[in-house]
Amino acid sequence: MTFKPEDYGIPSHYKHWVGDKTEDYIGPFFFFMDEEAPHSAFRVQEHNLNAHDSVHGGILMAFADYTLCLGANMGESESVATVSCNNEFVAPAFEGDLVEGECEIVRRGRSMVFSRCTLRVEEKVILTSSAVIKRINSR
Repeated sequence: MTFKPEDYGIPSHYKHWVGDKTEDYIGPFFFFMDEEAPHSAFRVQEHNLNAHDSVHGGILMAFADYTLCLGANMGESESVATVSCNNEFVAPAFEGDLVEGECEIVRRGRSMVFSRCTLRVEEKVILTSSAVIKRINSR
């Protein structure tokens, strides 16, 4: 299934990554690539909330992982897998917020990519994350 970013109040230059059922179920998540790294976005919906009516931490970690993996494969179809992911929760997000992610590649090796990302609502940082991502060669 393909989702349209405009249906979620996300600019039309964002694209939907087709094929990940979990991301579609908890999101949907969207991205666009600039010359250096991916940018990601999702609109917080009621099903993303915890008992405190803020976004569940697991949703934010999944969205950070999505952003970090896009950095590893540069938005292409290369398969990647997360080896480790560290997250620091800085502030909450709430229903209706547009959560945006930005990824930075620290080092891209032949088989591993080291990256970090920041998730924001407007200019407010809500989560920082770093990861080691394995590049999986097709066989």
